[in-house]
Amino acid sequence: MKPATMPFTAHLGELRQRLIKSVIAVAIGTIVAFIFSDQILDILVEPYRAINPDAALATFRPTEAFSVVMRLSLWGGAIIASPIITFQVWRFVAPALSPREKRWAIPVVAVLAFLFLLGVGVGYLALERGLSFLLDFGGDALVPVIGADFYLKFAMRFLLAFGIAFQFPVFLFAGAAFGLVTSQRLRSSRRWMVVIILIAAALITPSGDPLTLMMLAVPLYILYELAILAIRFILRK
Repeated sequence: MKPATMPFTAHLGELRQRLIKSVIAVAIGTIVAFIFSDQILDILVEPYRAINPDAALATFRPTEAFSVVMRLSLWGGAIIASPIITFQVWRFVAPALSPREKRWAIPVVAVLAFLFLLGVGVGYLALERGLSFLLDFGGDALVPVIGADFYLKFAMRFLLAFGIAFQFPVFLFAGAAFGLVTSQRLRSSRRWMVVIILIAAALITPSGDPLTLMMLAVPLYILYELAILAIRFILRK
């Protein structure tokens, strides 16, 4: 059955409604993250403390601590609200989908949220190793005095990159659902995918050391194989 079309003004109204709900979700998530900002900050700083227990992050401006906490709260709020944001995006595009495609809404949103959080978790485990590799350069001649703002930007981007990278199996599955790829084609492209994953992992992990790279590349390849199985046995393609 062909999905019913909507007038342009209705699309704009729907878009505004989804944006408002997403903004509200981020705002609520930001408030929650602000309440627990001390605990979140301790968690993010722990990999640095594990390397140098006596070190502390420095602030260089009177307003820096405030801006760091605000940015951290917004970042945490976006992560908390990510399942709702994903669901709102799906609801916006749902009128253009067939009933068969719509039934994947809840599973896809759940998998997207799970993989994002899984990626952030793996990134957190890799963060200490990446920091250790970077801070070892220069030996005793260079003593790192790291600003809180610079460190948290680095840590948040690092974790966000891992979280986003872990989303790619869902896009492979979606591509197969729309007939763009098949499990057979993905199986025949394994060698190229290994190269692509290694290049992507090298770009995402700023430390560049082999262990941190493999901590991203190996899970990504496992997810690639799981995506092939899902396409083959769920979509029968």
